[in-house]
Amino acid sequence: MNRIVLTGGTGFVGRVIAAKAAARWPGVRVVVPTRRLAAGRHLQTLPQVELVVADVHDGAQMSSLLQGADALVHCVAILHGTPAAFDRVHVQLPRTLAAACLAARVPRVVHLSALGVATDAPSNYLRSKAAGEAVWRHSGLAVTMLRPSVIFGEQDRFTNLFAGLLKLFPVLPLAGADAKFQPVWVGDVADATLACLNPDQAALPIVECAGPEVLSLRQIIQRVGRMTGHERPVLALPEALGRLQAGAMSLMPGEPLMSADNLLSMRVPNVATQQHPGLSALGIQSASLDLLAAHFKRQP
Repeated sequence: MNRIVLTGGTGFVGRVIAAKAAARWPGVRVVVPTRRLAAGRHLQTLPQVELVVADVHDGAQMSSLLQGADALVHCVAILHGTPAAFDRVHVQLPRTLAAACLAARVPRVVHLSALGVATDAPSNYLRSKAAGEAVWRHSGLAVTMLRPSVIFGEQDRFTNLFAGLLKLFPVLPLAGADAKFQPVWVGDVADATLACLNPDQAALPIVECAGPEVLSLRQIIQRVGRMTGHERPVLALPEALGRLQAGAMSLMPGEPLMSADNLLSMRVPNVATQQHPGLSALGIQSASLDLLAAHFKRQP
């Protein structure tokens, strides 16, 4: 393994994959395409990581960048958007990258997907992710689809945002309070990615990346509350009010916390199905959400 191209490498999960790859394989170059070099400032201290200004949607640029690469790790995804936006990122982009990988003869691909994907899923997010998987599956490339549940870590937006809300409000109204998740640590997802890149590891078509506990969204927030010292009552909203809350949140500036499409996704349990290998098949013992306790203890 000499050269890995990592799309989405400046994001929450991508940064951890890049750092772990650099630490584990000192001789490997991790090439991270990005529209803006400033987005990768967290990676600039890693000598093995090479930030390259490139548009991942441009097939010619990606074909050139993938020349001589031993693998592509694809982490680009969106949680919110129009049906056209989901199609562009989750379906058309894999199609562009698959063609580029074939042209460059890339021997291995790891694609970050999601639990709950299906062609008949209730949300645009899950249906488009399923369509993206189908692109890779029919590409003729050696591809592993990693399907994580909600991913947590010190720099995640999920638990940190709820931690902030718990500090502000005495009661937390919540849409989708009973939705089921199996939170997985970002470090375990990164380790699974590297394991799937190991030439000695047979390419598994699908790996379900899930933590040791199945928790409702309400239970996750209550756990975060205990870790932060800001336990608050969680008021479960009925579906109609939940849609109103999601609509209001989607209009807030910046990345929305929740959208109507997210609520539709939460109708599908975001837990391992046991129909595919899990992290244990890669020799990984998954970490609990309680791993964040030390992180929140350090917060003011």
